[in-house]
Amino acid sequence: MKKKNLLYILLPIILIVLILAVRKQTKEVVEYNSKAVYVYNLTDDKEITSYNESEKLPMASLTKIMTCLVSLENIDDLAAFAPVDTESYQRLVKENASMAGFFGGETTTYRDLLYAAMLPSGGEASDSLAINISGSTLEFVELMNKKAQELDLKNTHFQNVDGMDEPGHYSSAKDIAMLLKYALENDNFRSIFTKKEYVSTHTADHPDGLYMKSTVFSRLSDYNYDGFEVIGGKSGTTDKAGLCWATLSSKNAKEYIIVTLGAPYEDIDNPDDGQIKDTLNILERLWYAKGINIRWKI
Repeated sequence: MKKKNLLYILLPIILIVLILAVRKQTKEVVEYNSKAVYVYNLTDDKEITSYNESEKLPMASLTKIMTCLVSLENIDDLAAFAPVDTESYQRLVKENASMAGFFGGETTTYRDLLYAAMLPSGGEASDSLAINISGSTLEFVELMNKKAQELDLKNTHFQNVDGMDEPGHYSSAKDIAMLLKYALENDNFRSIFTKKEYVSTHTADHPDGLYMKSTVFSRLSDYNYDGFEVIGGKSGTTDKAGLCWATLSSKNAKEYIIVTLGAPYEDIDNPDDGQIKDTLNILERLWYAKGINIRWKI
């Protein structure tokens, strides 16, 4: 009888010790390449961990997440023609911006431009969406900033639609994650964001259509990982913004948004992939058991 009583006393103590041990292991200090990180459990609607999540930073082509969202909310027919703006095309070529591969004046559709802006991060596609919808990029940027205010993105302000470095053009890791959370509720946006490749409609410039592949999935093909899946994403890179990523991933039947901003690089042709390493590192460390999400400190 005394042994049973002793067992009843010791059992809770043992359980407490085990829980504290697990917590200690998961509260390790983790160093990342990126200037800011934000991890969000989309399934359970809660933050997992963050680092400099509210710091205002240039976000490069992660800008196009908002460009595509606002476009979708203002397009009635995705199959309608929306040609590539020639003036924007010529300017972006001179600025060495990322391009999808369309030509100025090409008779694309809104759907073509949306996939071109998201997957290969085409600057000509982003600017052409804005001009076809609002008449000018400046008018469209007003819609983007209005949407940012509606979503209470207090550390976000847009100056352009394509993500080129410009004073006053910034966001934060948390704001981008919250923007992405909202945008993924739009079925068309989610379909575009999670697409690996796309072929545009046939045009005179591209009789077989223009083949496009996601910059996120193109880079991930160089990495081996197991236990989780990256199911969608947007990349961004400029001199000031560094390497930026916003991804949607799945692990243990849960979906996670991970945003990383400002990973450094020295050679754009041979980047260190700090943003990819950070994202995969985070996903590997995510631990889930019996309905409890463990949060670690960065």
